[in-house]
This record gives sequence, structure tokens and C-alpha cells, in this order.
Amino acid sequence: MMMPTASTTSATSALAPIPSLPSPEWSTVSRIAIQECHERLLPMSLAPSPIMVFPAYQRLGIPGAIPECFVREGVYLALLAAARSLPEGINLLVLDGWRPWRVQQYLFDTLHEAIKHRHPNATEDELLNRTREFVSLPSRDPCAPSPHLTGGAVDVTLCNADGIPLDMGTLFDEAIPASHTDHFEQLIELTPVQQHARDNRRLLYHAMHQQGFTNLPSEWWHFDFGDQLWAHYGEHSTACYGPAELDTIENRWRRQIG
Repeated sequence: MMMPTASTTSATSALAPIPSLPSPEWSTVSRIAIQECHERLLPMSLAPSPIMVFPAYQRLGIPGAIPECFVREGVYLALLAAARSLPEGINLLVLDGWRPWRVQQYLFDTLHEAIKHRHPNATEDELLNRTREFVSLPSRDPCAPSPHLTGGAVDVTLCNADGIPLDMGTLFDEAIPASHTDHFEQLIELTPVQQHARDNRRLLYHAMHQQGFTNLPSEWWHFDFGDQLWAHYGEHSTACYGPAELDTIENRWRRQIG
């Protein structure tokens, strides 16, 4: 883990605590109407500094993962605004955006099996709930798509000017209680390292929140804009991003570079 730096500490010392929010009630989220706005998907690699891009799942060799982080145009602009609001020397590192359904299925199945192995006596409902804490149910339903399938969900962290990730207390995609966004806010006493991780989480949370993103409470790295989770936590009456298909992305990408 990286040790605290003076610039990061001074930038986060005055930030408010991250609020504690309940986990989403997925049956409620899935009933939120989607009024598709038909925004195009853009590759985040087009974005200038202070954005950096690392397609984590493709680099990890996850089957079906693509070597780019696509997001809707509105998300692209909001991410750029969030990155530009950060203190000098701190960048926004984009790890994942639009996610193929096949990747969502792989992540869900893999975590489900891992939890089942650790808790062999758990019921199927218990396994499903534990899995959905960190991975959404794979869905191509146009009325209830997986958040990442819409191009509105994005996984991000902070890094320094050299691209080295800042300490956030856990690794990206680490399915443990400490990955809950407010984890360090709930501790009575923190070590200096924990306090540094808490302050980094606060910096990321507030930079994203100020640009209209909402956060999934169980994942400090997951933020939403325009999808049903965004509508749920942002108290919007409708979502504006439905599912996007891989061939649509590929065709638009070819036109943009062609």
C-alpha cells in the first residue's frame, strides 16, 4: 500500500464523511422506467489527462473482455469534469465501463462459486444475495439490464501522475466487507494507513458525486450515471440509459476512427 503524501492529505482533510446508504433493493431498481436517450458510446482512451485508462478485465484475461473502456457520452463528459476537479498531481483511473454480457456472467458465476465454496451450507437465496452484493445479476432485459451493460456504470480509482493507484484500503473488485464505500467511516479508531485510505475514498466519492454520479454502497470503485441504479440513488423518476450491444459499439468505434 502507498503511504500518505502531503498533497493528498491536505486536499482531503476538509472533505465530509461518505454517507452510509443501504444496499439496493434490486426488485425496486428493476422497475424504474428507462427512457433511452440514444447517446453514443465513446472510448475513454480518447480522454486527455487527468484521465488514465486501464481495462482491468481484459488485462486480467477475463473471457470476453475488451481492450477498451466504453461509456456513454454523458458519462465521458462527467468523468472528465470529475478528473479536472481533483488536486494537481492526482488523476482519475478508469478500470471498466461498458461490460459485455458474457463478462458479467463470468464474474457472477465465478464469485458465486467462490462464495459457495467458502459457505457450503448456505442456501441458494443466501448465495444469491452474497453474490449480488458485489456483482449484479447478468441481464440483457431491456427493462432491467445489468448496470455495466448500459454504458452508464463505471469503475474508477485514483492514481498519481505516474499512473500508480492510490491506496483505497482494498483492491479493486475485492469482494470483502472492507470494500463497502463507508467502511472506514464506521471505524472508531483508524491507523494512519486506514485514515489515508479513508481520505482517498472521500476524495474520489465527492469528486464523482459533484458531477452527478451515484455510488453503489458495497463498492467504493463503482459509480453510476444515467442508469437505473443512478435513478434509484439519485431519486430520479426515470433512467436514460438502457442496454447497449457489442456490435453497436464496434460499428460506432469503426466510424469514429475510420
